[in-house]
Amino acid sequence: MADIPITPYAGPIVDSDGNLTYIGDDGRRYVVGPVPEGDEASVDRVMELLRSGNGLFNSIESLSRRWLETVSGNHLERRAALVLLLTTLETALEDVDDDGEDSAEDAAEDEFGEGL
Repeated sequence: MADIPITPYAGPIVDSDGNLTYIGDDGRRYVVGPVPEGDEASVDRVMELLRSGNGLFNSIESLSRRWLETVSGNHLERRAALVLLLTTLETALEDVDDDGEDSAEDAAEDEFGEGL
């Protein structure tokens, strides 16, 4: 059961210790870490932005689960597929050019044209 990622049950909140936390679908409280520096209004804006992304996050999670089901099996254990998925996403999302553009997107546009 430890291999299954925990889905947030509700949007993140700031606890009494000033940490960003959420309740997982397993009923446990998870501490993400300290709230970013800033005044109360900016923290509220960050929290609202995080909450507004819940639907998209749920879509990403659903697609990730489908991908894991598709590639996992006799030749690739689910845990190995999960590690591959997470490290690939991390690499792709952190790979930014000096001009701030996502170089993976740039490469796709170079190969397939504008509008991707």
